[in-house]
Amino acid sequence: MPGSIDLIVSTVYIGLTIWIAYWLRLYTLFYLDARPLTKNLVLEFIATAELCGACFELIIIADNWGVWMYALYLFLLTIWWSINWDEASACPYTHMEDIVVGRKPLGVAFLSICAQLVGGLVIFKYIQMLWALQLVSTHKNRAYGECTTDLQVSAILGTLVECIATCICRVVSRVLSELNPRFSMVIDAFVGTSLVVAAFNYTGGYFNPALATSLKYGCLGTTPMEHVMVYWIGACIGSIASLYVYNMPFVQNFIQRQESSEVF
Repeated sequence: MPGSIDLIVSTVYIGLTIWIAYWLRLYTLFYLDARPLTKNLVLEFIATAELCGACFELIIIADNWGVWMYALYLFLLTIWWSINWDEASACPYTHMEDIVVGRKPLGVAFLSICAQLVGGLVIFKYIQMLWALQLVSTHKNRAYGECTTDLQVSAILGTLVECIATCICRVVSRVLSELNPRFSMVIDAFVGTSLVVAAFNYTGGYFNPALATSLKYGCLGTTPMEHVMVYWIGACIGSIASLYVYNMPFVQNFIQRQESSEVF
């Protein structure tokens, strides 16, 4: 197993990525505050680039230190992103949800998704530059080597995994948003990370089409059609389904019981 220096370098790379994104976000909020649409598109671009940039390095961590170290980093990063992203989601299906509930026009949602995809795709050049330095053994041959798919099951089963896990994740997030319990961000991050770990050996547990496309589109072992089916259709169906699941009686009754008992 690689040593502590290798892990430190990966941690520094992740820290550098989120630090750059943090300052870019501040400049965007300051200079584009009077242009809300442009501001929101830029923030989505930055958030998705930050997410994908960090997750490229998390792949290194997962490959060399295992899924539990990967989960720890992902858990902490999810809390950080929840605090700092504000309205940006870095995830296409949140905008699809907004269309379904009538919260956002189709054109704005389309532009937002495009901004996310561009952010997710261009960030690899930055990561490639860092990996090409080969400061540690875990980055050797990563910058220009072939990637392999994380889909370890059939495309149909993978689609179901991404669909169901995405639905659960979105329902839990809505329930937490409604109840607003103490440590809600920590609970949400824990649930999301747990679902990722549960799906890790099946699909990689992406639950985010932009993230999956940035990290794994075109990788060996999965055709473009299979990729779209699992990571786009599966996740998006799960997301839209969560809107209806959330409004089901058993979920609403749970929320009412928690509110009336003041458990939170």
